Amino acid sequence: MIPFLDRYTTPIALVSAVMVAWNGALIAAEPAVVDDPVPRPQPVEAPSVAEFDDAINGGIEFLLADQNSNGSWGNATRTKSLNIYAPVPGAHDAFQTAVTALSILALYETGGERDDVRAALDKAETWLLEHLGSVRRANEDALYNVWTHCYGLQCLLRMEQRTPAEAAERRTKIAELIELQFDLFTRYESVDGGWGYYDLRYQAKQPSSDSMSFVNAAVLIAFHEARDAGHEPPQRLVDRAVAATLRQRLPDDSFLYGEYLKWKPRMDINRPGGSLGRTQACNLALRLWGDQSITDQMLIDWLDRLAARNGWLDIGRKRPVPHEAWFSVAGYFYYFGHYYASRCIQELPSDTRPPHQAQVARLILDRQEKDGSWWDYPLYDYHQPYGTSFALMTLARCR
Repeated sequence: MIPFLDRYTTPIALVSAVMVAWNGALIAAEPAVVDDPVPRPQPVEAPSVAEFDDAINGGIEFLLADQNSNGSWGNATRTKSLNIYAPVPGAHDAFQTAVTALSILALYETGGERDDVRAALDKAETWLLEHLGSVRRANEDALYNVWTHCYGLQCLLRMEQRTPAEAAERRTKIAELIELQFDLFTRYESVDGGWGYYDLRYQAKQPSSDSMSFVNAAVLIAFHEARDAGHEPPQRLVDRAVAATLRQRLPDDSFLYGEYLKWKPRMDINRPGGSLGRTQACNLALRLWGDQSITDQMLIDWLDRLAARNGWLDIGRKRPVPHEAWFSVAGYFYYFGHYYASRCIQELPSDTRPPHQAQVARLILDRQEKDGSWWDYPLYDYHQPYGTSFALMTLARCR
C-alpha cells in the first residue's frame, strides 16, 4: 500500500507521546535470537492464464465501480474508532490524489485498451491534472504529500507517453507538472537528505526529521523512471537520497524503518522479518541508481524471504492498529511490498523469473476479496483502491 500511513492518532498533542511509547514497546519486544539464514520456499505451481484473467478483470471492475463521480478514487469517509492522524483538508488531499494516481497507473497496465476503462481514465486524468499541482504538506508536521508527488510523478510520465504529439497543450501541462513535482521534492526534502512523512522534531520550513528508507526508495524509483523518459531529476536530490538510504542499510541487508531508529538497529522492526515489506523497494532503488552490491542473488534472496516468511507480513494484514503484529509490521506494507517485489523480479534474467513470479502471484491471487478488491489496512475509504491498484500492477508483472 501507500505507506504514508503511520501509527499516530488524533489529537495532534498525542503524536509525540505515541511515538515515544511505541519505540519503547519495540525495545521491550526485541527478539534475543539472531535471525536465521535465508530461507528457501517450497515451489508452487504457476497460476493458470484463466486465474490471472479472472483476478485482473475482477480488480478492474472493482476500480470502475469504486471511482468517484468526479473521476477520483477514495475519500475521507468510513472512519473507525482509531483513525490515522490526518489534519484536514491537506492530509486527505494528499491521500486522495496519491490513490487516484495509483488507480490510473493500475488501469493503464491492466485494462487501458478497454472502452469502459478508457472512459474512466479520461475522467481520472482530467481530475488529476486539475488537482495534482495544488497538493502541499498538510501542516507543520504532516507531509503525506511526498507520496502524492511520488506516484503523481509516475502517473504523469505514463500520461505523457500516452498523449499524442499533436496534443501540444496537454503535453505542455504534463511537462510543467513533472517539473513542479521535482520542485516540491526539493522543498520537502529532509534536512539530511531523502524524505519522510512527518516532521516531529522542529516542524521547520525544510523538514527537520530523518528520512524513511522506503519513502526514499519509492521516490528514487520514480526519479529513475523520469530520467529514462527524458526528465532529469535534480542530481543533488538523487545523491542525498541514495546516501540516506545507504545509511539505513544494515549488515544483514535489512533496512531501518527510518533513520531515527539508527540508535537501536536490532529492534524487531529493523530485522529481516520487519523489513520484508521495505527491502524489496530499497534494493531496487539502489540497484537502479548504480549500486553494484545489489546483485541478482541479493534480489533472489529477498524474494525467497518474502515467500518463505510471508506470514510475518500477512499476520499484520487488516489489523486496525499499525505496527501491532509480530516484528511490529503494519498492514499497509503488504501490497506495497509485493508490488516492489514484482519489480525486482523484472530485474532478473528472464529464465530465472518464473518461480518467483509464481510465488508472488499465488500470494496475491489467494487474497483477493469477493468484490474483486484487495486491501491490507482500513484507512478511511482509500484502502481498497490503493490495495487493488498495487495488486493489479503486481499481477501484471507476474503473468
